[in-house]
Amino acid sequence: MLGAGDQRVHQSSDGWVPIYPGNDKSVGLMSIGFLLSNPDEAVVWRGPKKNALIKQLLDDVYWDNIDYLLIDTPPGTSDEHITVVEALRDYNPDGSILVTTPQAVSTADVRREITFCRKAALPILGIIENMSGYVCPNCEECTNIFSSGGGKGLADEFGIPFLGTLDCLWIVFLLRE
Repeated sequence: MLGAGDQRVHQSSDGWVPIYPGNDKSVGLMSIGFLLSNPDEAVVWRGPKKNALIKQLLDDVYWDNIDYLLIDTPPGTSDEHITVVEALRDYNPDGSILVTTPQAVSTADVRREITFCRKAALPILGIIENMSGYVCPNCEECTNIFSSGGGKGLADEFGIPFLGTLDCLWIVFLLRE
């Protein structure tokens, strides 16, 4: 999505150096995908090995002085989520921002993620609704391809701040870049 798929991670004396897709180095990326010799290869790892890599991606990457650390995880409340939360405890994170699409299947996953965050004592800073409509670049009319309002409804239901929506045109823009 950010045009960095063909780049590889380099080692420095401080640790792994993140991938910077832009010239200004304002966004650093790290993914297991950068470590694979073949990006189409499946990673079939279980428990301890997978959790060790998550800790390594958090601890052994030289993030320098960052304002935000965004961690994109698959939906759910699996071992990976527990590992991330436990590994970040020492850094005292401000909290999490949960992202949902408007459909019921996505809001159901995020509903469980809300209860996970609360049980893990991880503050929730807010909810964002992604793919909340397609805004035509010509007439600026918004069409709700995937419905809309799921994120706002979830935020209202749980008393969590609703941070806004991202429409599909925003995603198309990123893919063009």
